[in-house]
Amino acid sequence: MSSPRTAAPRTPVNRRRPEWAGRNYSLLTGAAIITNLGSHGAHIAAAFAVMEAGGSVGDVGLIAAARTLPLVLFLLIGGAIADRLPRHRVMVAANVLNCLSQAAFAVLVLAGEPQLWQMMLLTALCGTGTAFFNPAAEGMLLSTVSGEHSNRAFALFRMAINGAGIGGAALGGAMIAAVGPGWVLAADAAAFAVAGALRTFLDVSHVPDRTPGGGLLSDLREGWVEVRTRPWLWSIVLQFSVVVAVVGAADAVYGPLVARDQLGGPAPWGVALAFFGVGTIAGAVLMMAWKPRRLLLVGTLCVFPLALPSAGLAVPLPVWGLCVVMFVSGAAIEVFGVNWMTAMHQEIPEEKFSRVTAYDWFGSVSMLPLATALAGPAESAFGRTQSLWGCAVLVVVPTALVLLVPDVRRMTRRAHGKTVALAAAAEPAPAPASAPADSVGR
Repeated sequence: MSSPRTAAPRTPVNRRRPEWAGRNYSLLTGAAIITNLGSHGAHIAAAFAVMEAGGSVGDVGLIAAARTLPLVLFLLIGGAIADRLPRHRVMVAANVLNCLSQAAFAVLVLAGEPQLWQMMLLTALCGTGTAFFNPAAEGMLLSTVSGEHSNRAFALFRMAINGAGIGGAALGGAMIAAVGPGWVLAADAAAFAVAGALRTFLDVSHVPDRTPGGGLLSDLREGWVEVRTRPWLWSIVLQFSVVVAVVGAADAVYGPLVARDQLGGPAPWGVALAFFGVGTIAGAVLMMAWKPRRLLLVGTLCVFPLALPSAGLAVPLPVWGLCVVMFVSGAAIEVFGVNWMTAMHQEIPEEKFSRVTAYDWFGSVSMLPLATALAGPAESAFGRTQSLWGCAVLVVVPTALVLLVPDVRRMTRRAHGKTVALAAAAEPAPAPASAPADSVGR
């Protein structure tokens, strides 16, 4: 059994925030809000920068693929490094790389006539920063709160950053229409600079030094053992390798194209994405109070609504209808996200957490570059409408298959470090290979 995670030293109670939300939690949340304000608009801006430069649907897909390919290449290395080096330093270094790459992208667009290869290279550098940032960030966040408060802490964190996503998407769409995508990219670079500066003030004096293992490859093998011995973990990661790929293709490639051709331009698409953010806030508010006993069963059922946006774009629905389905899918995926984080928190040892998170991210995004790169050829071969309906089907089928895994249906929430008894079932669910008292995830 792994010892419970040690929470950061208590700071004087601030009436504006919960007692458990200390200085580090507040800094991490504030920095994440700032970067989400910038990045949600920047993703839309990148697509419209390509189209304004005369790019085709295939070129938009290549830009999206360039952002995600580094995740596939570097996530595992990033997770191992985050378990060996101080996580806050990895996060700041990644923010610096993101800032510089987005600033260069902005200058390129504002100067006029950017080349596709230049935009792909700079987008890939930004994706590289994300590959190193994500495993370190997830390991850092929940080291700031005790396991008792993890569900509420993560729900509040996601509510805050998704609220920022609402503003970022809507403001980004409006700014693109008003001043062009270059200035939105510049704002994203500034956001990374501010967030990186905030993260330098994190107090890590309470974090014990971690002793490196036998080497990088040895660390990666240990992380892989943690994944492959848990059917609930690897099955959901495989599910999301498909779901993330097709949802990413629909949002990053088909969404801007449908907006351009049938919704009136970038502003309506920004509003629709903002409603997704509103939905995530609604889901986070729900999860602040609701603690479902069957974590992964409830979470997996909430993945099915992710098929709705692709179906809505295929019709296509009017803007208000698209906003409704985006809201529903946003609320549903937030319920999944908090339950997934809680399950990881209680099952994965802290000292291996960043590596396991890296495998989670790696599996989830492994097919995304291929899906976004093939979105254009798929449209040419089958048509946009048929391709979008295909995306919807590829959300539903693997999600249904995951429900066949016994651990997904039966895993229950632990109460105060003790396992809650399983509900009546035909046979007991197999225990995971390692069952620590706490740990965290997504």
